[in-house]
Parts: sequence; C-alpha cells; structure tokens
Amino acid sequence: MNESWCALNKSVLPTGRRRLLAIAFIAVLSILVASVTIGAFRAEPEGLTMTGLPEGVVGASAMAALELRVDARGHDPNDMRLELDGEPVTGAVAGNAVSYRPGNLADGTHRFTAEIRSGGLLGFLKAGPGVTKIFTVDTEPPTVELSQPASVPSYRQSVVLRGKATGADHVSVGTQSVPTAADGSFEITVPRAPVDAEMIAVDAAGNTAAKAINAAVDLPRIKAVHVTAYAWMHEGLRAGVLDMAREGRINTVQLDIKDEDGIVGYDSQVPLARASGAAAGIYDARAALQQLHDMNLSVVGRIVAFRDPTMAEWAWREGHRDWVIQNPSGEPYSSHYGAIAFTNFADPEIRKYNIDLAVEAAELGFDGIMYDYVRRPDGSLSQMQFPGLTDTPSVSIAQFLRESRDPVRDKGAHLGAAVFGIASTRPDAIAQDIPMIAQYVDYVAPMLYPSHWNPGEYDVANPNSQPYDIVFRSLADFNILTAGTHADVIPWLQDFSLGVNYGDAEVRAQIDAAAAAGDTSFFLWNAATRYHSGALSPN
Repeated sequence: MNESWCALNKSVLPTGRRRLLAIAFIAVLSILVASVTIGAFRAEPEGLTMTGLPEGVVGASAMAALELRVDARGHDPNDMRLELDGEPVTGAVAGNAVSYRPGNLADGTHRFTAEIRSGGLLGFLKAGPGVTKIFTVDTEPPTVELSQPASVPSYRQSVVLRGKATGADHVSVGTQSVPTAADGSFEITVPRAPVDAEMIAVDAAGNTAAKAINAAVDLPRIKAVHVTAYAWMHEGLRAGVLDMAREGRINTVQLDIKDEDGIVGYDSQVPLARASGAAAGIYDARAALQQLHDMNLSVVGRIVAFRDPTMAEWAWREGHRDWVIQNPSGEPYSSHYGAIAFTNFADPEIRKYNIDLAVEAAELGFDGIMYDYVRRPDGSLSQMQFPGLTDTPSVSIAQFLRESRDPVRDKGAHLGAAVFGIASTRPDAIAQDIPMIAQYVDYVAPMLYPSHWNPGEYDVANPNSQPYDIVFRSLADFNILTAGTHADVIPWLQDFSLGVNYGDAEVRAQIDAAAAAGDTSFFLWNAATRYHSGALSPN
C-alpha cells in the first residue's frame, strides 16, 4: 500500500469507512490465501496402480486365486483405505503395497476402491491419490447335454459327438476344440473313439463343466494263432496259417514284432532298435500286413517287452547299466531265462523303446499291439534291484501300460497285455495287478495253458489232463477282476504237448470252456507255429 493511496484514504474517507474497508480487504486476502492453500492440498498427484484383476469377467477359478494389489506409489501404505462395494475392508501391507483377497464373491458387478487418506490439521480437506475398479463375477459353469456315441470296432474310425452346452463359449475333447453355436449346440469330430475321456465345456469367464464320454471300442471276435517272424518267412508254416484263414477257422494272426530274444522281426526305424542291432529285417512288415489285410484278417503285433537279452546286453556293454535289472551286488540279475535277460521296466529309456516300437507298428498298420513279458522276473524280490523305481513293481508295470495306451490308440491300434494265469491270485509274484492293468488296456490275455498249472489249482486234480475244467474255472477270476473296466478277457490257450499229448479234442475243450465262461475270443499258442486246425470251427 503506497503512501499516496494512504494519504488519499485519510483525507477522503471517514474513519468508520476506513475500518470497514480494511476488514473487507483482510477477508478477501484471507480467502485468497486459503484458496491457494486448499488448492495445493487438493491438487491430486498421479493415481494409484492396481494389479491382479484379470481381463474380462472373473470366473470361479480366477475368483479363488484373486488377489488385488495396490501400489502406494511413495505414500505410506498404512494410510491406504480400501472399500469393496462401499464397505471398508482390510488389506495386508507388504512393502510399499497393500494386497486384498476378496475370497468368494456373489455373481454380479462389484466396485473396489483404494485411496490414500492422510491425518493432520488439514487432513479432513486433503484427498490423496486413489484408484477404482469395477468388475463382474460369474462363477456359474455351463450346463452340458451330450449324446453318447455308439461303439465302434476300431480306433481307426472317427467319432462324432453332438450335444448342447448352454452358456459355453467352446467345447473340447483332448486337443480337439470347437466353438458352440448361439444356442449352445455343438458338433465335434474326434479322430478316434475317446475311451476313458471327457468333454470339457468352457464359458467366457473360464468356468468349466466336464461330461464323461461313454465311448467304447467293441473289438470283433478274435480267433487267432501265434506266428513268429521266422515262421512267417517259412513257406510251409505260413501256408498252413493262411489255409486256416481261408477256411474261416481263424480271423486274426498274431505276428511277432519283438520276440523273446529281443529281435525285432522287420526293419524297424526306431533308433535304439537299430543301434542295438535288434532290427533284423526278417520279414517285410508292409508286405505281410498287406497280404493279411487283403484276406480280411486282423493282425496283432506281439512285443516281448522286458525280457530282452539283446537290449540288456547292449545296454550293459554301452554303460547304460540302469537299463538292466540288477542283483544286490549291482551286477545283471541272472535267472533261468539267462545271465542277462531282463531290462529294467522302471527306466524311462527302456519304457520309451518299447512304446516307440508299438507306435511304429501301429503306424505301419498293425491292428493291435500286445505286450508280453510285461512284468518283472519271477523270483525273490530281495535278489532284484530296479534302478529308478519309485513305487512298487506292480504299480510301475501298470503305469507303463498307461503311458503306452494313448500313443498306440492315437495311431489306430488297440492295446492288450499278456499276463500269467497265476496273476489273478498271486499278482505280486510277477508284478501283474489285473485290476490296475485292466484300466489301461483293451484286453488282458491270461496264459491259461493247462500244462502250466500245479495239481489241485482251482480244485482241479490234474489240470494238464483236464483242460476244460482249468480254463473254465481260472477264467472266472479274470472276469471278476476286469469287471467295471473297458477291458475284455481274451485267453491264451494251449496247442502244444507238454507231459500230455494234445490234439484236436484237447484244444477244442479249452475253446469251449472259454466260451462257456463268456469269453469267445482266444489266441492259440504253439512256438513252432503248427496248429490243430480240426479244433477250430470253420465259421
């Protein structure tokens, strides 16, 4: 206020008026100062940052794991106030941030707010930085209706699934996925029967609903004989088998892929088969399959899995000692099968080798794969070591079959496992737990050769002389143990003489006994590939 204005003020304005003017001037000045001060407090810094909220609608799985995290951005996180749907909630301070887990929220729209609120004389005027997010929760899964598919005779046949998944965005079976129509209807074609599978419906929020698929592959009746690689290349033996086929006595040939010596009968391209010298190229697999298929015969390839002296000897020599079953001294386990005969079923590379052979054979056109010697050696477990084994031998064997199942089926072949006859009552003796195995195969093939049973087994005084009785009674156990699974029972029957002379009548008695027990399919075994065709009906 300069001197001239003061002088004028004194000379012109009365004292009372001057006092009122001063008061007014001070009031205006106070308002200006307060406005500047309050404005400074209300000048909001940059907003807070919140993470943890997924894009789109929050579904059930996202809701369970939802954690909202707000960065205090240089402010005291203890000054942060949180609200959910207008109600204060408490978060947890972690460093310079505050996290909050909402837990289960009702479906619908929700509002979450975080704001810094400071104290002090002017704290009631001060609005700190904040953040608000509005999100929607939807935890209701789709509802699914599925028309169950009819059974098919082969894994080479595609299957169409139809139904309605109300509220779903898409449905999937394995790696196959299709979007649903506006009304939720869908049609999805899968390349093979999805046995033991389920269909998954997913909505926009990620909520899922599963529906079991009751698909089944009903194998046609199998009337088969065992044929070795060398027998197939023997003109006379091969002719005998083909004559049985032409007469309608058999409809399936079981042709060896890998035999008891570990020899692969055809020119396999599996790397380990070639490196170990196992791939012998005895027969032309494609030509054999073509000839048999042209006669409308099915072909089951037999892989002797873990009795494999060729691989065991090669692996031990090459330093892959964990690939071999060992004795307590760390040397190869010796048995009546030889000094070094069994590979280690617990080793991933040995498992992969057998699965690779199975997949290759399925790709070549074998209609089925049967594992034989899918077990541990018989004998005392105290004398055996299985490097890498993390469970019981029985579980490990079953898990090997589980690992084999989908790769083999994906290539169009069915899967079976030959098992000891005693496995129904003494599974741990050779690590063949039938109920476990039956979960992962299309059939179990018990070897019920009458000559292999002890006198009195199943109350049969002399099994070798009573082929009907021992087959009928032993099959009852296998049918009970596989009940409730998708696995059939297809027995191996004896067509050779051991102690008792076997001819048409003895072989026929076993086939009749199996049929009476409800199992009309069978495999006949003769190591020399010489069969009694008169035991087989031409139908």
